[in-house]
Amino acid sequence: MSSAAVLLDELAADRAEDPVPAPLQQWAAVGRRELRRAGLLRGAAQLGTVIWAGGLSWAAERGLSALRGAPHPAAAVLLPALLIAAGVALRAVLLAAGDAAAARGARTVRETLRDRLIATALPAHGPARIGLDDAALVQAVDGEVGQLTDWLTDYLPARTTMLLSSGLTLAAIASRSWFVALLVLAATPLLPANLKVIGLGTQSAVRAQLAAIRTHRARMLDHLRGLPTLVGLGAHDQAAASLARHDREVAGRTEKVLRIAFLSTAWVELLITGTLAVVATYCGLALLDYLDLPVVPDHMSLSAALFVLVLVPAYFAPARDLAAGYHARARATAAAGLLAPALDAPRETVVPPAPHARRTSAPTGVCLEAVTVHHPGMAAPAMDRVSVYLAPGRCLAVTGPSGAGKSTLLAVAAGLRAPHGGSALHLLNRLPIPADPSRVAWVGQPAHLLPGTLRENLLLARPTASDDDLLDAVASLGFEDLLAALPRGLDTPLGERGTGLSSGQSQQLALIRALLRDAPVLCLDEPTAHLDPDAERRVLAALRTLTRDRTVLLATHSPALLPLADHVITLDHGRAR
Repeated sequence: MSSAAVLLDELAADRAEDPVPAPLQQWAAVGRRELRRAGLLRGAAQLGTVIWAGGLSWAAERGLSALRGAPHPAAAVLLPALLIAAGVALRAVLLAAGDAAAARGARTVRETLRDRLIATALPAHGPARIGLDDAALVQAVDGEVGQLTDWLTDYLPARTTMLLSSGLTLAAIASRSWFVALLVLAATPLLPANLKVIGLGTQSAVRAQLAAIRTHRARMLDHLRGLPTLVGLGAHDQAAASLARHDREVAGRTEKVLRIAFLSTAWVELLITGTLAVVATYCGLALLDYLDLPVVPDHMSLSAALFVLVLVPAYFAPARDLAAGYHARARATAAAGLLAPALDAPRETVVPPAPHARRTSAPTGVCLEAVTVHHPGMAAPAMDRVSVYLAPGRCLAVTGPSGAGKSTLLAVAAGLRAPHGGSALHLLNRLPIPADPSRVAWVGQPAHLLPGTLRENLLLARPTASDDDLLDAVASLGFEDLLAALPRGLDTPLGERGTGLSSGQSQQLALIRALLRDAPVLCLDEPTAHLDPDAERRVLAALRTLTRDRTVLLATHSPALLPLADHVITLDHGRAR
């Protein structure tokens, strides 16, 4: 099968042109100023090309003249050589400045998107998070945001560059040969058609490739996490074979993207090469005085021929960059399709936390009035017109089967999730205010610990705390033996997800952080789940201290925790009873 046939087969998969989505343009707005500056600088760099092309043609003309009679021909080309050097230097400086501006603009956009992803995705303030698993989140932050780089640095500035650069070059060509300028101008309308062809098939192939990479990473992470189980079942060979199949699928989709890129770009190269061949043929015939056509100029100097032959490829260079940018645009559009739900959807349900409020004022009450919450993709509401009143300084236990809405109720009461119906209020000095996460400390199961030292994990709750403050908090909850059992005390390094600690020790650290945060409202989401009886007794004893003089919402399955509560409600399918 010919290359053209292969390309047409690939393009047949996506006939409808898919413009750059609006979110992509909005994301780029934060770096638009630098990206526009990059386009102007790169376009102005073509002036350097015109200067050194003029110096080259002048040097050729003076050199030939000097060879005919001057004793020192090298001196004749000294000034043109300086002009060539000046043009090269000007071009290099402007291109470097343009590349630096493009890099700054792209970096601003990437950092903004990554900050938004991390702020909406990581459960740093409770359970509210986007619907991505760990591997997909890493792929979004690292891989898919990175897919925007070439579109930002190459494609967006290239449109400005093409207008300015091609205009300067065409004017310079016309100054020496209006007929060559006409030939070049006649070939120009064919470029947009070729660029549209490039955009037809690339985007769907890239979208499928990125989705396959995200899925493959998630599968690999799941297999690695479950490797002991797979080995115990004797299923590790089947798992390896499954991963190999998915790996070949990703490789095949990547090959498809590269095939489309190479074949479609060849069309633009063919057009540019054909135009250059026509111009070179005309210049050769004109130099040899072989032309005798009406209207067409039949004579050209060597200086003019050399000048236009150098500038014709320079005229099409921005178009070549724009063609390469179409592939970058397709990658960015495909990445935007994966990133948009993660970046945009959570803003409807997650409330950003306010600055932390310490427990220095009167106790805070909690009031939920006919609260309704819907989870995306679920027909039944997670909470259905639930009303709760919790007086300041009291403890409410929420029980019910898994999936009944206990964690959702706590998240709404903490101000971490905005309800779709009803209202969530905190009562401060008997005055109702919107539920404020700054007044809440959260303890869940499992505890979220970050790679770093034990001290660094504790300081997340109070960055200004001294070592004495940390040790006092540990002693207040009766966890002195926790530090004694660790080899380096507060300097003990922790791995990912608290590797190096038992589940009981991790939960003890979560309780210490809640005490350090010292917020008037405390939310406890299954604080003793998955703990052995001894660890549960230790946590229960610490909870009696931690819940003193605080307003507490406790979601639990454990009957041992119910004596802590002043009131108990049961949730069933999102309804209180």
